[in-house]
Amino acid sequence: MEMPRNERSPENPQILVVGQDGMALGGGGDEDSREIPVTDMVEQPAKVMRIGSMIKQLLEEVRAAPLDEASRVRLKEIHASSVKELEDGLAPELVDELERLSLPFTDEGVPSDAELRIAQAQLVGWLEGLFHGIQTTLFAQQMAARAQLEQMRRALPPGVGGHEGDDDPRTGGRTGGPYL
Repeated sequence: MEMPRNERSPENPQILVVGQDGMALGGGGDEDSREIPVTDMVEQPAKVMRIGSMIKQLLEEVRAAPLDEASRVRLKEIHASSVKELEDGLAPELVDELERLSLPFTDEGVPSDAELRIAQAQLVGWLEGLFHGIQTTLFAQQMAARAQLEQMRRALPPGVGGHEGDDDPRTGGRTGGPYL
């Protein structure tokens, strides 16, 4: 039996490629690969930001002081629950990526300080990359909207768009709309 092309598994992971404009470009050239803004892939941005801030603060705490066994057990639990909470706020494509990258700790023992630092740093790095992608997308959207507005202004007849008479001494170079 042949496996469908778009089914994801550990042997066949979906790769998410993000372009310069911050848009997800899809993976592998499937027929249904459409550009998806990274901003649409974060379903609960406020929750993801809160968890990201908490994880970053925890990383600073882990770096600052040595941890006893009880605190390492607690941090292991916090790390696992943080990843789970993050997954609730993300689209399936980002959840898959996060699951592939953030391997859980083994159940055999308590993780060392170094293991906790590495896991926290990896998660913080992934979140910073996600936030950077969101910022890039928002910037690209803002620039596209600005360009579209300028294009619409240039298409207006002279005098309507405010380009004619911008240096009118009566208005001080300002243009007004229909409501003053």
